[in-house]
Amino acid sequence: MANLADSPWLAKFERFLSAERQLSAYTVRNYLNELHRIAELLPADCQWQTVTFEQLKAALAKLHRRGLSPRSLSLCLSAQKQFFNFLLREQQIEANPAAQLSAPKQGKPLPKNLDADSVNHLLDIDVTDPISARDKAMMELFYSSGLRLAELAGLDLHDIDLAAAQLKVVGKGSKERLLPIGSMAIAAIKQWLNYRNTLPCADAALFVSNRGTRLSHRSIQARMSYWAQQQMLSTKVHPHKLRHSFATHLLEASGDLRAVQELLGHANLSTTQIYTSLDFQHLAKVYDGAHPRARKGKN
Repeated sequence: MANLADSPWLAKFERFLSAERQLSAYTVRNYLNELHRIAELLPADCQWQTVTFEQLKAALAKLHRRGLSPRSLSLCLSAQKQFFNFLLREQQIEANPAAQLSAPKQGKPLPKNLDADSVNHLLDIDVTDPISARDKAMMELFYSSGLRLAELAGLDLHDIDLAAAQLKVVGKGSKERLLPIGSMAIAAIKQWLNYRNTLPCADAALFVSNRGTRLSHRSIQARMSYWAQQQMLSTKVHPHKLRHSFATHLLEASGDLRAVQELLGHANLSTTQIYTSLDFQHLAKVYDGAHPRARKGKN
């Protein structure tokens, strides 16, 4: 175990994922954790370059007997395949021993989302100070444009063009995409910016604390949880739930799966990883005609 866990190839793989693949720190950490997990179940005296298909299969079987979920097993297997492909690229092995391994099939639970009435109730906030204005603007933007938490937290002032009703975000793999903003979100952001201008902001971030510093992921999540309680919703609210709500409501209204995929920055909603290319004018047209709060603003 020690030889595997302390192998310099794990550190090289970590740098490869971060620098060349440009994966998020969260994904890189998960991959390394899974490789350490599998290392504990392999012979202590072997090297990664000599691990066999049979040894990896036996290790996965142990994890399965211990009750590891199909999803977790799939992540563990994915980490192994990626790592051994890396060793193959670096000419450390002649074949990927994990290539023919398969994880148990897992169900695809439907993502939990809020219905349109619940979203409207959540966002029906009386703005009385900078904090309430900021929080309303954040949640409007989450639902308006289907942002990921990291995408919203990373927004700077120059990323948003209110006159053109659009914003630029940097998603997974450092891929940029241009997104439309609904009229309700624009109004909320303008109101927040009026308050923001009174704060001592040294940071270029769009959303800042009352000290003028960029909001952390945890702070954003905490504020959304706070407003779910304040608005007396019967369910917990977090950024991903508003993102799922955005996708569900837009898809229900438009039926345009390809446009929703593009807006979310997904290869494919069914995880088939097929990219689609649609121009921004088409996306904006679908958005304006289908998104609940875009239509509400026009009416």
